[in-house]
Amino acid sequence: MLSELLLTEIGRLNQPIKLPLHRQLYEALRRAILDGKLAAGERLPSSRDLTQDLQLSRNTVVAAINQLTVEGYLVSHIGSGTFVSDNVPKLTAQPHRGAPSGQATLSARGLSLSGSFCATDLEIQPFTPGIADFSAFPVGLWQRLQNKHWRMTYPDMLDYSSSGGYAPLRRAVADYLRVFRSVPLDLEQVIITSGTQESLVLCAQLLANQHDAVWLEDPAYWGAVKAFMATGLSLHAVPVDDQGIAPQALDNTVPPRLIYVTPSHQYPTGAVMSLPRRHQLLSLARQHQAWILEDDYDSEFRFSGPPIASLAGLDTDQRVIYLGSFSKVLYPGLKLGYLVVPKGLAAAFKRAHYDLNRPGQMPVQAALAEFIDMGHFASALRRARQSYAQRRASLLTALQPCLGPLAQITGAEQGLHLCLRLPDTLDDKALTQQLGKLGLTVRPLSGYCLKQTGLRGLIIGYGYAPQADIEHFGPVLARTLANALSRSSASA
Repeated sequence: MLSELLLTEIGRLNQPIKLPLHRQLYEALRRAILDGKLAAGERLPSSRDLTQDLQLSRNTVVAAINQLTVEGYLVSHIGSGTFVSDNVPKLTAQPHRGAPSGQATLSARGLSLSGSFCATDLEIQPFTPGIADFSAFPVGLWQRLQNKHWRMTYPDMLDYSSSGGYAPLRRAVADYLRVFRSVPLDLEQVIITSGTQESLVLCAQLLANQHDAVWLEDPAYWGAVKAFMATGLSLHAVPVDDQGIAPQALDNTVPPRLIYVTPSHQYPTGAVMSLPRRHQLLSLARQHQAWILEDDYDSEFRFSGPPIASLAGLDTDQRVIYLGSFSKVLYPGLKLGYLVVPKGLAAAFKRAHYDLNRPGQMPVQAALAEFIDMGHFASALRRARQSYAQRRASLLTALQPCLGPLAQITGAEQGLHLCLRLPDTLDDKALTQQLGKLGLTVRPLSGYCLKQTGLRGLIIGYGYAPQADIEHFGPVLARTLANALSRSSASA
């Protein structure tokens, strides 16, 4: 029964393009779990049986199962087999008889949060932005480290954490940021969170009151938009230029309590905030007694030019809160990030974090601390940089034929995506849908805009696209773009 279900799902995923087999099986199993077709606690057939039933190689089956295990969909028990995790939420829930529809019960804020910036169901297609390649993650090593710390776990490691996180992990974060991002900090300033989203919500809850203004880059990272909407802040959009966020005199009439920026690699335009602009922003924060939330997004992946010091490294007034995550280097489902807060706020942040979020995952934090101390994090980062540099070069080569006065690339010096600017007469949302029918997932630049109306373009990711996919689908993307630009010019 399971094999028939998986074969049907794989056949559906195989249209209109052929994804790698391990990704087809991964997605088919994941959807079966989320849809409830595989119930919590249900035992999977052995990899050998699945290999025979599905007519796939053993490596393909093992790769898919290992990835689902890493992400928490499956759990393995030595000698017993592999089972569906008890902690996986279902994709949809059946309403009780007579209950109103889900949308009718949402608040106005709930409708807004659930109706904008929604991700697509399938995010493993070529060129999806914001997704890193975690297929090379050393699953076996990671499982051994986790098992080691589970065996050694003391009772307090199974409890909530009120100290801001596992001390060796916080120390490893502090050492890394001092050396590579020039952030001056002590161990006590580091707080481990479940990722950037939780960090943003915690900052909004502790540093601002409801309806306080938060300055946001425009176009904006949708995750930050939703975090601030959920905490009741007033969003004030500040346009972005090629030097990053560009506040004007009129913006000062809306004094900010928070200023959220991605200075290392602005999402989505890819702009790198210049040093003069960084000093201007620090001066504005001082003037308004505002807090800068520095999301050091993609800072690990710079391919050309010297790195620019972090805002936190330039800050002399203790007005910058530094946010980071391990997801882009390791794997998204790890769900561990960190905050660096001024010394005077550290104790209050830890208390509130404990009361609001009940942080835990101490054995996982311990495994990550050892992973870093043993040098595996640095090795993974080096490999990722080399791989992404090659993919970036291949994508730029593939897009070269369609570039010119009407199509220009920004943000290619760093990160895992680039922004292809297009004429304002071209409908980037319609072009995105056209590419989707070809099995290519890109995002329209206009979809990230809060107030700006003239920006058009495509956000193209190369992080999760294997080299072979870029070489194969890059020309398809370029031809489609060239045809769209030709039609746009003819109709102008």
